[in-house]
Amino acid sequence: MRSAKKLKTVPVFKSDDEERDFWAQADSTEYIDWTKAERAVLPDLKPSLRTISLRLPVTMIARLKLLANQRDVPYQSLLKIFLAERLEKEIAKGRGARGAARLKQ
Repeated sequence: MRSAKKLKTVPVFKSDDEERDFWAQADSTEYIDWTKAERAVLPDLKPSLRTISLRLPVTMIARLKLLANQRDVPYQSLLKIFLAERLEKEIAKGRGARGAARLKQ
């Protein structure tokens, strides 16, 4: 059995920038026993959003609005649902997996 590694004390930081710089250089395994880590649940965390401009054919937007109206949801929300479903499908097939892996880095 391996002996327990003595962990270093995490320093007290004066700012978020100082902490960010520290963890960018430090090996967290010297400070934290990750075998005792628990998955955090952050129910109120909202994903970061970015506004984009997207040019779509008028007929496509009209069809999307028709579907959204039938489902009683805003058409932009329905578009996000469709896009998210297709992304998951493509990643599951293995297409775009390299691109998805790059995004996670």
